[in-house]
Amino acid sequence: MPGQNIHIIGIDSGGTFTDFIYYNGKTLCSCKVLSTPQSPELAIIKGLEQLNAPLDQCTIVHGSTVATNAVLEGKGARTAFITNRGFADMLTIGRQTRSELYALEPKSPPIPVAPELCFEIDVRIDSHGSIITNLDQAKLSTLKQQVNDAQVESVAINLLFSFVDSRHEQLIANALPDNIFVSCSSTVLAEYKEYERGISTWLNAFVGPVIKRYLTRLGEHLPTSKISIMQSTGGTAAIDHCADHGAKLLLSGPAGGLAAARHIAKQCGITQLLSLDMGGTSTDVALIDHDLQLTTEGRIGDYPVAIAMVDIHTIGAGGGSIAWIDDGGLLQVGPQSAGATPGPACYGNNSQLATITDANLILGKLPRSTKLAGELSLDYSAAQSAISTLAEKLRLSIAETASGIIAIAEENMANALRRISIQRGHDTRLFALSSFGGSGGLHVCAIADMLGIQHAIIPRYAGVLSAFGMLIAPRKQLLSRTIIGTGIATDGDINSAFQDLSDQATLDLVAQELDVHDISHQLSVDMRYQGQSFTLNVPWHSLLQSALLFAEKHLQRYGHTLDHPVELVTIRLSASGPEPLINAMPSGINASAATPTTSEDNTPIYQRHDIAPDAIVTGPAIICEEITTSYIAENWQAQIDQYHNLRLERLALN
Repeated sequence: MPGQNIHIIGIDSGGTFTDFIYYNGKTLCSCKVLSTPQSPELAIIKGLEQLNAPLDQCTIVHGSTVATNAVLEGKGARTAFITNRGFADMLTIGRQTRSELYALEPKSPPIPVAPELCFEIDVRIDSHGSIITNLDQAKLSTLKQQVNDAQVESVAINLLFSFVDSRHEQLIANALPDNIFVSCSSTVLAEYKEYERGISTWLNAFVGPVIKRYLTRLGEHLPTSKISIMQSTGGTAAIDHCADHGAKLLLSGPAGGLAAARHIAKQCGITQLLSLDMGGTSTDVALIDHDLQLTTEGRIGDYPVAIAMVDIHTIGAGGGSIAWIDDGGLLQVGPQSAGATPGPACYGNNSQLATITDANLILGKLPRSTKLAGELSLDYSAAQSAISTLAEKLRLSIAETASGIIAIAEENMANALRRISIQRGHDTRLFALSSFGGSGGLHVCAIADMLGIQHAIIPRYAGVLSAFGMLIAPRKQLLSRTIIGTGIATDGDINSAFQDLSDQATLDLVAQELDVHDISHQLSVDMRYQGQSFTLNVPWHSLLQSALLFAEKHLQRYGHTLDHPVELVTIRLSASGPEPLINAMPSGINASAATPTTSEDNTPIYQRHDIAPDAIVTGPAIICEEITTSYIAENWQAQIDQYHNLRLERLALN
């Protein structure tokens, strides 16, 4: 386990940069390299060479975008879908919801599995697990031949009520050839709602072979290192476990940033925190209210994901997001990104794409002397040329156009934060805002102003904070089971069902080298009023106590309660090990502040390692470090705290 090894490396593979942070038992050091999306392991090898760490002594914890990219780009495995007779169109029909309710010519959603790869089998159990139609060898033989003829690489099996009794799914899986990746819904998601369970099972089968191949290549490059992978829940798992559970990695990288944000909030005594993770390709926002918030209503591209994951809202507003003019002549920003190649115009790769990074360079928030990732010089003239193309069409100056790009991007990010806070009944004025990612510090003050937030944090190593989150995340396993309609109705029955999940999770974690005495469990339940379709998750105590907690949460979320009975739908268990202990002081912190330099427009420029702990930096000012740059706006001040975070406070207006 990571906590038992003094050499730990956290790696976050992003769309533009791959971030590294290395803990040798005493100190931390970090670096960034440009990502290699077609073969992410190549950027990883390059970064590890820069760190110069003893790989044979290291545990590597990796946040990967391989599963996410496979889904978004439609480049997963050729996958068959097996279900009950009469349900072959389940994934195509879905919930029949329209993303554009009033569009006269709505865009048709993608078909997950082609009709010729959807197979039915005449077998059925009821909601209590009683067999209606049995499975015999003749049916299995016919199905096996159909799968062989389809020449698929993987298979998703999703039978009705498999969360009650999984025997038929297991019989089908055992009958299929060994060289086919098989994903059973009873293993992936033992919950009701056959469509959501089916999509999650298909996603797991769709990305499974891709993940296996990638992890195999990574292991071959790093044969002497122990490798763990960050899961979408904010916990890690051993590489062997992840190979069969690719759907649990769909938010692997962003979950690392959120795990780090929670760690920092806990250190600083902050219980309510909004996070803003702005990288080169996208921005992820989330809310922490004492602990990470998980959701079973997430989405990846066009698909719902009912597997529990950190509740993150993502928008296409990263440093590389492209500014463009729509058919109506209006300036737009994103969601398309220039990525690592060709990148923003200022990267000097002959790109003519004007991006948020180019706009920040033009406005002086990003000094011209900045070297991204410590080595990439910025081309001011190229940025000026790219934005001038837009400025001419808009009949604005270059500076006005750059200001417009930033204003649109910041409004988009503020709206994303409102969506996960104000729209859910939270008062943003009671929260602190934590910004990280390579670009977050340039926008934190403006976005805090828009939300009425008075305090903000830019953590140490903010530019690689998701990688830092890999270091401090514990081993974790989440299991669930739908019990409504199964006859499990008393506190004793429910506690017995929880014990079954606890035993399974403990076995899984012990197999991943955790000591059984180090494993802790958290129990929660999904509840709803009778007649409702959706649930809220609350801690489990007893049916009565949890129902009271549900009513409180329903009032906070929706502003009212109902005079209806409360029913328990699904039980959930989170089993985790201890957080690895990272006791490191950042290197390069000076005892007294050095005199700042100035930018082209006379804005003071500070090097972060030159700011003494008792020094106060009043905006406007720019604070630079090797892996990120922060802009302290007018009416804001910054100070280094005892953990070497940059604490920002809004000054009272006179």
